[in-house]
Amino acid sequence: MDRFYDEQYVRLRNRKLDKYYLHADDDGVGVSISQRRNSLNVAWKVHIYQGACGPYLLLHSAAYGRYLAVTATPAPALYHGFRAELRDYDHPEVPDIMWLDVRAGLGPGVLLLNAGDGDRYLRANGKYLRWNTGVTVESRDIENEKVSSMMRWIVEPIDLTERAPRIPDPIRARLPEDLSVVVFGRQPGALREIRFVQANPEGVYPEAQQGWAAFNIRGRSLYNLRDRLAREVDLQPDGIAMCIRAGRYGRLTPLVVDLPRRGWGDIYQIVVFSSGTAAYAALRYPNVDGA
Repeated sequence: MDRFYDEQYVRLRNRKLDKYYLHADDDGVGVSISQRRNSLNVAWKVHIYQGACGPYLLLHSAAYGRYLAVTATPAPALYHGFRAELRDYDHPEVPDIMWLDVRAGLGPGVLLLNAGDGDRYLRANGKYLRWNTGVTVESRDIENEKVSSMMRWIVEPIDLTERAPRIPDPIRARLPEDLSVVVFGRQPGALREIRFVQANPEGVYPEAQQGWAAFNIRGRSLYNLRDRLAREVDLQPDGIAMCIRAGRYGRLTPLVVDLPRRGWGDIYQIVVFSSGTAAYAALRYPNVDGA
């Protein structure tokens, strides 16, 4: 595990497609490749899990906090293997989100081998059909079979910054009284449950759900979510920072982008940090606009 370091932010650039990076899709579930190098959606935070058989690599999205995982769902036609996706980390040990970085052959880059059953490697698609941007996992015996260049990923470290990115402007919600709902019969924005807790000045908070509060919010606007959370904890909106936790065992990820587009009925766990505290000052963000 010498190419990844705990708490590090990285981009994973596909070796064959060169300018394409592993990308967390805006729906908060899908995984694809994208040329949006300066987007938080192509930044991933390293979480090294110390298992009984040694360390494993976990990667959670800098945009949504969810973890890169394999699935047992066959990939669509014209894709290879099975779907990859983002998921929460709800149990102490989840093989679907555990990876090993492997070097194979003479080519540069690493292979990401899933720690579950079978020799399943993360791969890009679209070598010939560039619109096939989905990322999948494919079984491959690398001892006896040629390793596809689509499975090789170049690890690009991302520097950290103390400055939080500016949060997005408000998204105009489709409230029930909105004419687009009343006249055209469009559906209002997705209703999501927000579970939250305020950390103490040292950043400590109850990890179990006891002591957390909850409310429902419609839509995905981070601006509106910050205003509501600030009212709940009786602080000014510009006096808080929000970190999302994707599951009971997920690590905190600063939340600085709008919530995923998909999300009806989803539950989001948010830890609130107050400005002026040591915990707030210790927060660091990936500098995706850097070199």
